[in-house]
Amino acid sequence: MDKNSWRERLYIIVFFSDTPAGRQFDIALLLAIFASLVVVMLDSVQSYDHYGELFYALEWSFTMLFAAEYLLRIAIHPRPSRYIFSFYGAVDLLAVLPAVLALLFPEAQYLLIIRVMRMLRVFRVLKLLPYLSQANFLLVALRGSRQKIIVFLFSVTTLVIVFGTLMYVIEGPEHGFTSIPASIYWAVVTMTTVGYGDITPKTPLGQAMATLVMITGYSVIAVPTGIFTAELASAMQPERLHQTCPTCEKGVHEPDAAYCSRCGNALFPHRPESVPEASEEELHG
Repeated sequence: MDKNSWRERLYIIVFFSDTPAGRQFDIALLLAIFASLVVVMLDSVQSYDHYGELFYALEWSFTMLFAAEYLLRIAIHPRPSRYIFSFYGAVDLLAVLPAVLALLFPEAQYLLIIRVMRMLRVFRVLKLLPYLSQANFLLVALRGSRQKIIVFLFSVTTLVIVFGTLMYVIEGPEHGFTSIPASIYWAVVTMTTVGYGDITPKTPLGQAMATLVMITGYSVIAVPTGIFTAELASAMQPERLHQTCPTCEKGVHEPDAAYCSRCGNALFPHRPESVPEASEEELHG
């Protein structure tokens, strides 16, 4: 068997999961990715420090395995540049780069946890790609609500700056509000209803201000959720019919609507049926 046929067979196995061999390859790859993630997480547990050399050897073994797999994908792909600059190609490369960075910066070894992104291949293996297509609705909703959310964020930022400055003036450094940035941090924590409690107002006026901030936080916390939900509902609706009603001037209707849902009148003018002309004999009896 020639070299090209072997390359084509490997290409089908590595890049497709429609064949038994391709499915087994993807499952083995997912298990290796999961095992490497477990090793990285256990390596960060201090009580397992005596297994440090074992974890180090395992991490490099997985790194060499993934590097070999990445190079194999480049070698057998008919258009290597297309794979290298694809989404999965970038993810596969990121699974290897942290190990190289760890040679210069030892703490960078924990960035190997980014390999979890390679678990996205489970959608292809389990035939769940239609679920990914549904994510397009989320992207459309995010684009549609982008301007509203930006305005909301600027408004909230203005509020926390004003509230933080007022609390700094009211409470002062003697009550823990040591600076305006620290007071703004308190305003953010309070308005988002997190409430760490590391900084708390002591004066009655400060406590009244804190009550106002908390109530304001409850009133604005649902705004971005409502904006996104409305855009998501709009994105999931079918294409609307843009036809102005001649009676109430409503401009948007259901896709197959023939009558206005507001006033009930016809959206399109009725064409009168053609009446056949009477013959001369019928006219004169």
